[in-house]
Amino acid sequence: MAREAGARAPDAVQVKDVLARHREDERRDALRALLMCPLMTASHPAFHAVRRHERELRDWFSQAAGWILHVERDCARLYKRPADLADATRGADEFDRRRYILFCLACAALERAEPQITLRTLGEKLLALAADPELGARGFTFTLDSHHERRELVAICRYLLSLGVLLRVAGDEDAFVSKVGDALYDVRRRALAGLLAAARGPSTWAPENAPAQLDERLAALTEEFTPDSEEGRRTAMRHHLARRLLDDPVVYLDELDERPALRAYFQNQRGALAARLGEAAGLHAEQRAEGLALVDDSGELTDVAMPAAGTASHVTLLVAEFLAAAGRAQPGTSVSEAAVAEAVRGLIPEYGRFWAKAAREPGAETGLAANALARLAMLRLVRREAAGAFPLPALARFALGDAELVARKRTSTKGAERAQDALF
Repeated sequence: MAREAGARAPDAVQVKDVLARHREDERRDALRALLMCPLMTASHPAFHAVRRHERELRDWFSQAAGWILHVERDCARLYKRPADLADATRGADEFDRRRYILFCLACAALERAEPQITLRTLGEKLLALAADPELGARGFTFTLDSHHERRELVAICRYLLSLGVLLRVAGDEDAFVSKVGDALYDVRRRALAGLLAAARGPSTWAPENAPAQLDERLAALTEEFTPDSEEGRRTAMRHHLARRLLDDPVVYLDELDERPALRAYFQNQRGALAARLGEAAGLHAEQRAEGLALVDDSGELTDVAMPAAGTASHVTLLVAEFLAAAGRAQPGTSVSEAAVAEAVRGLIPEYGRFWAKAAREPGAETGLAANALARLAMLRLVRREAAGAFPLPALARFALGDAELVARKRTSTKGAERAQDALF
């Protein structure tokens, strides 16, 4: 069809601008994906974008946070190292000390295994490694004789599946637990090799020189070289703060009191630091007298969403409101876990009909309260102490109004939209 008279071709400058914006948006999405999934296999939706923007992402992470990005044909690894090694809220869900031991033994077994392995074979290799006398001397045993131990092995395998280290080829883990079947996996070597994000490997120490305590070991594993110069010290402080702002929900000034130089740098540079990080990662800064948070309006860059659907999330929101009110009534004091459990029990008559049946059983308030406090601690909204939970300043953003019922018989809370905007 002939072009109509007077019609103009698309403006080349406008097309170029659109393409540039699209590229910038794609790069930002790839950066955000790496923050949430630092060990990324080719099956991840953002993997190809990461490969396309590899150079810019690698340079940005290195300059902004001192993190190394390594991208290969079928795997990308952002070597994130946490700024706060003492944060006990990090880690895999429902993993305790025993499961972490099993996880490390499973990785050691896979490192020496064939390209494919069955769940039963992995279990046999774990039995051989678990028989180490040093583990036995520390009270660790693993036999696979009980249903519970087979469940533990399955939990480890499913975690490795979620990380992309294993790929299920055939079979079913539940059949293995019941002793009626097995499962077959591909071992992804590159993902396995990228699991450890330490600056040096634990095997580089001679046994007589290895740090004795856990905190000493963590510090030694993540120790990085810092040039002995003013510029080197400033760079180290900038990287430390950037890691906390990108990884933690909020950074409080009080947490920096033990390092006066870091606190002074943060107070002087937090505006510029937040602007750079926020622009690159699609976050906006909330600066208050107590500290700084980089907030994600979409709620995607968080392991614990709040508000969210479900009984546990609803209870967490109600506990946050209770603790925020307690903090306003008695600033500077903690609230015992027993008092929180009692408050949850008092909420059952009003809200229990909207919760799961198990949450309404006698005694369920203790578990609900503990879960809510754990979630709030992960979000840096409370600090758990021996005496109970200490409300932190950001918790006030989740103080809600009275609840009201809507036609669909679901609770709607006044101010929930404002709380979502303050997702720490």
